[in-house]
Amino acid sequence: MAAEITRLQRETLQHEYGCETQRLQPWAVLNAPFEGSYAVVRAGTSSTLHSHHEHEIFIAIRGAAMIECDGERTPLRCGDVAFFRPGREHCVHNAGDEDFEFYSVWWDAELAQGFLTRDNAGAQA
Repeated sequence: MAAEITRLQRETLQHEYGCETQRLQPWAVLNAPFEGSYAVVRAGTSSTLHSHHEHEIFIAIRGAAMIECDGERTPLRCGDVAFFRPGREHCVHNAGDEDFEFYSVWWDAELAQGFLTRDNAGAQA
């Protein structure tokens, strides 16, 4: 069986949280306890400062930027992974001349429970 692939569609990125994104998870063929999105913070812009109840990681894919978490700024560059605890205000500042690209993954107890419920149902079938 060939690998299942979901494709990034750069030409149809949606504006969300002050950056350009594409939700790649949830995905019908992948039962997972998380959701995920590809994101681009354009050169000279910032994403929207926000918080939420989920845990979240940013995986830096291309470029460099500053991440802000609860008022504290830290550099993030290609290959780095940042973790945000629930309730922490965070955003990305890209003062550079190139776009900053990252993959965001978030999860919470409800997503985990949904995964376990679906996984157990599949095992019993």
